[in-house]
Amino acid sequence: MLADVALASELRALEEHSLRRVRRTVGGAQGPEVLVNGRRVLCFASNNYLGLADDERLRRAAIDALESSGTGSGASPLVSGHMAEHEALEREIAAWLGCEAALVFGSGYHANVAVIPALAGAEDEVFSDALNHASLIDGCRLARARVTVFPHRDLGALERALGASRARRKLVVCDSIFSMDGDAMPLAELVALAERHGAWTMLDEAHATGVFGASGAGLAEAEGVGERVTVRMGTLGKALGGYGAFVAGSRDLIETLVNRARAYVFSTALPPSIVAAARAAIAIVRAEPELRERLWRNARRMHAALAAAGLDPAPLASPILPLVAGESRAALRVAAHAFERGILAPAIRPPTVPAGTARLRVTPMATHDGEQIDRAAAVLVEAFRRAR
Repeated sequence: MLADVALASELRALEEHSLRRVRRTVGGAQGPEVLVNGRRVLCFASNNYLGLADDERLRRAAIDALESSGTGSGASPLVSGHMAEHEALEREIAAWLGCEAALVFGSGYHANVAVIPALAGAEDEVFSDALNHASLIDGCRLARARVTVFPHRDLGALERALGASRARRKLVVCDSIFSMDGDAMPLAELVALAERHGAWTMLDEAHATGVFGASGAGLAEAEGVGERVTVRMGTLGKALGGYGAFVAGSRDLIETLVNRARAYVFSTALPPSIVAAARAAIAIVRAEPELRERLWRNARRMHAALAAAGLDPAPLASPILPLVAGESRAALRVAAHAFERGILAPAIRPPTVPAGTARLRVTPMATHDGEQIDRAAAVLVEAFRRAR
């Protein structure tokens, strides 16, 4: 078929530029060690920061809900899919974040592509950080608003853009922790800047939920600005070990999204077992700060080992440690050597990151032990030296 000929040609072009993706099959539960294509390796590629994806308490909560409420929600939330587990989870998220209300989505991607078009229209302007996650970028594209992209973490440029805007509504959207660089948005300054210009703020806390803050509620909690952020999005599938996402804010915000957020209105609600696991995860995160302390201890240990060996990781701002190799082929060579030595840390290549900055994105977990951290660091150092 003509379509197959064209697609095969495009795939060959990706292959020639070292940009073609290939899936690996992971067996067993997600943990410090995983089976990849039948081989046991240490996993330093996961967003399972606290190790909850294999926690027995989440398993039991999911099984209990499965037995009492079945395998699926059956419909979208506005038809018959909003079940007792969803209602309870939304109340608990709102209490956790100190917000009036919350809304559960199928994923962080669903949430971001739904919320921005629901809040911004043709008379409005959205201001987006240059390194925002793809879901925020796509949410901006789906909105009918004007979109202004400001340089990464450049609040001076953002202030000039906000000052020049004559839009009816101004919405600033950004990650709190950037998924590929691991750096943090200076939230206190950002929120104050938005307030001076009458702008709303939407914060993607996907990689901060469970990891930052006294109760694990995210970077907004850690910096004391949670109540001043208009829209707070977090995921249930990273540090919380399950699947799904939430948006929290005022009651009027949530009611607006119930009526306008298309990915919420027209999607089947999450299965009750998944929701029950999220409730269990939130209870654990709130009650056991030692999980976060263990995660940060491991991140500091890994960062120190890599820095001492001269790999020059970025300053430690999160448990995401990017090790830039440069071109895609170089990153693939490093990742392949690491995998051969039993360490899973795949190459991250364009378009996920800018051209010339292909990297390994190394993520320790709370459930790694010290020997595993040291072993992984030594293998990564050797892999980068061999690639040079």
